[in-house]
Amino acid sequence: MATTAYIMIETNIGMVKDVANSLRVVPGVSEVDVVIGPYDIIAKVTADMNSVSELLADEIHKINGVTRTFTCMSLNNRD
Repeated sequence: MATTAYIMIETNIGMVKDVANSLRVVPGVSEVDVVIGPYDIIAKVTADMNSVSELLADEIHKINGVTRTFTCMSLNNRD
């Protein structure tokens, strides 16, 4: 079953635009917003729960400039 995850991403200084552009082409990432606050980017991901962790490890954490992530899973679309 697909779920929605919101991934807060911290980047290296000066890398926000590059990281955001890289995220926009990752399969499963449906929205990418550059934000102000403790994190630089919030990415919305729609996938099954197992795929979210794989997406983080195999795709997002490997993007040049990503220093840290924090993931929040949505409960709205769960039974």
